[in-house]
Formats: sequence, C-alpha cells, structure tokens
Amino acid sequence: MNYLNMNEEEVLPVVMELNILLADYHIYYQKLRSNHWNVNGINFFDLHEKFEELYNDAKIKIDAIAERVLTLRYNPMSKMKDYLEAATIHEDRPIKSDQDMVDETLNDHKILLKQMSKVIEKADKISDEGTIDLIGAYIRELEKSSWMLNAWATSKIEQPQKKELIS
Repeated sequence: MNYLNMNEEEVLPVVMELNILLADYHIYYQKLRSNHWNVNGINFFDLHEKFEELYNDAKIKIDAIAERVLTLRYNPMSKMKDYLEAATIHEDRPIKSDQDMVDETLNDHKILLKQMSKVIEKADKISDEGTIDLIGAYIRELEKSSWMLNAWATSKIEQPQKKELIS
C-alpha cells in the first residue's frame, strides 16, 4: 500500500541524499566519540561534556534519518564500508589539540549543512514535506551548535563586531 501519495521513482533521489546524510552522520558521530575520549588540557571538562552532548544528538538523528528512509519505502544504508565510501565527511587522526577538534567539528558541520540542503532541494521538488520538516529542524539545531562552538573557538581579539538594530 502506498500511504505516502508519492511516486516511488520520484522519491529515490531524496532517499539517495538521505543515505549520504546518514553516512556523514555515522562518520561525524564516531569522530565526536573519538574527540570525547581523547580531549585533554585546560578545556577538558567543557569539551568532554560538549562532545558527549553532540554525539548523543547525532545518535538520535542517525536513527531518525534511517527511519525516514524506511518511511519512504526504501532501506537505509547500514554497512560501515558503505558509509565510508558514501560519506563526504572523512575520518581524521584521533589525537589532536582541543582547538583542532573544535575546528574540525565546525568543518564537519559545514559539510552536514551542505548535505542537508541537498536533501531539502530534492525533497522540495516532490513536495516531500515530512523530509523537509525533519531536515529543516536539523539545520536550525546544527546552526545553533555551530554558533556555540564558534563562540568557544573565537578569541576575544578575533570577536566580530555585533550589529545593533536601531529602531
């Protein structure tokens, strides 16, 4: 029974982009786990907790993305080999400075946001409101996390001037 009122062939490009996002999230998740385990130094407590918060969030999103693929009547990618081949986020060395960990996480956020935009673009073409709603919320959340990590990573000297609105 087709409960979606969508053409199966039209849904396939959305599913393909969702599977790439799923692969990206798996690599991102593992990198966050590595950062959580390997962070050291004066920022240990802040970053150890932040990386745990981020990987727990990523784990929830991984499940929801896979379930969206299933809702669209396809099977999600589920082999690590396939994730490594399909992902646009790549593994990196586990031992690095706390600043490098944050910088790389911010770069991974850019990649995730770009892939999410691709998903939304394909979903919009077929009026797939369920996917648009799901991924739209993820974009908002990831942008907020990026702002917070960027605020942590920016020294007082580098801080940009905030623009005030005058009414």
